[in-house]
Amino acid sequence: MMQKETLYIQNISCGHCVAAIERELKALSGVRKVKSDQATKQVEVEWESPATIAIIKRKLTEINYPAV
Repeated sequence: MMQKETLYIQNISCGHCVAAIERELKALSGVRKVKSDQATKQVEVEWESPATIAIIKRKLTEINYPAV
């Protein structure tokens, strides 16, 4: 079952941030879509098993873009 969530990431400040977040999350098994918006500091993620929101948030914290 596909799940979807929009996360707020306070420290998105440039295109590099967006690219890093999208690259790292897309590499996670089960993540199907990642769309980041620098202006709103939001990241929309769609995933299915084996990915979980906990795994996605953990990866964001690991790469220094924690979701608030």
